[in-house]
Amino acid sequence: MLIHIFINGEKRKIHCSPDDMLMDVLRDAGYKSVKCGCDTTSCGLCTVWLEGVPVLSCSVPAARCNNKNVTTLEGVQEEAEVIGSLLVDEGADQCGFCSPGLIMNIIAMKKELVNPTEADIKHYLAGNLCRCTGYMSQLRAVKKYMGVEE
Repeated sequence: MLIHIFINGEKRKIHCSPDDMLMDVLRDAGYKSVKCGCDTTSCGLCTVWLEGVPVLSCSVPAARCNNKNVTTLEGVQEEAEVIGSLLVDEGADQCGFCSPGLIMNIIAMKKELVNPTEADIKHYLAGNLCRCTGYMSQLRAVKKYMGVEE
């Protein structure tokens, strides 16, 4: 089937099967920031925005995105670099495999939450798993990005 999808503001025509997941379609189209970490909607690595809302692209049928807007990390590069620098400064970069999904959620959180508490931040990012940094360094970086006082 042919779907029309706006990826990072660019209109694309993509051929896919009715059962193809958005994550696979995006990766096949060259958006390599979208990662597969679990295939069970448990890790957050495949997070993209669908119509501005974070979704786990491994659980979204690509056909449902026909005539919709999808944003990947490639579409928010400037903001992602700011967060990436903060993660590095706090020692939270390690392998970086989980970073794209985490960064997509951090940017979405900043748009959604005003003056979040540490508990709010932890709750918002609970679905993002990291296997090598631990979470304290990530939390410090996120708090700096969100302007939350220590």
